[in-house]
Parts: sequence; C-alpha cells; structure tokens
Amino acid sequence: MMTDPIADLLTRLRNGMRAGLKEVGLPASKLKVRIAEILTAEGYVEGHELIADGRQGVLKIRLRYNKEGAAITGIKRISRPGRRVYVGSDEIPPVLNGIGRSLLSTSSGVMTDRQARAAGVGGELLCSLW
Repeated sequence: MMTDPIADLLTRLRNGMRAGLKEVGLPASKLKVRIAEILTAEGYVEGHELIADGRQGVLKIRLRYNKEGAAITGIKRISRPGRRVYVGSDEIPPVLNGIGRSLLSTSSGVMTDRQARAAGVGGELLCSLW
C-alpha cells in the first residue's frame, strides 16, 4: 500500500530524468493529473497523457531535456504525511530566488507559488522543483 502518492510521482520523475527515459508511467489520480498539467504549463515536462485501463488509469508523463540535460534538476518533497507544512499567501518561500517553483494545494486547487501569491491564497506546500 502506497502512503504518499505525491512522493511516488516525484521519485518516478527524478529517477526517469536520471536514467534518461523519454517517459514515465504511474497510477493516475486527480491530484497527479493536476500536478502533471502544472509541470507541462511551466515547461518542466513535454506533456502528459491519461490512459484509461478499466481501473484507475495510467498517467504517462513525457520528460523534457535540453542541451545541459534534464529540464528538472532538482525536486524536493516538503509536506509529507508525517509532517504537513501549511503556509499563508504572504509566507510562501521563493525557490532559488524565483528560478524554481513550489506547488501548493489550496482551497482553489493545486497551483504554483506565483499563482497562489497572485490569488492571495495559502495552503499546503507540496513540493519544490527547479
């Protein structure tokens, strides 16, 4: 039984980038699909696809590379099942002085740190990536 599906998603992305894979597949959920949509919009991955398999579905994420290597150079899980981290809109920490992004789960859905500051909402700080 998997207790932290977000950590599983981030670990699969990290391992796939290090191995030089073109895509990674994982069990789908609404939260994972939303995170994949944000990563696609921010340019960290090429794209994603939800494949129905008669059960919960499979989420395929196409990884993105550039001349220097992987587009994602670091991923850090912040809020975990054993230690939840909540921040207000004015307490959202910048990632690498604004170069990276944080993902937050807010009352308005999952969004980036920039979107949360603009909307004036806080929430659970899920992860940081750069």
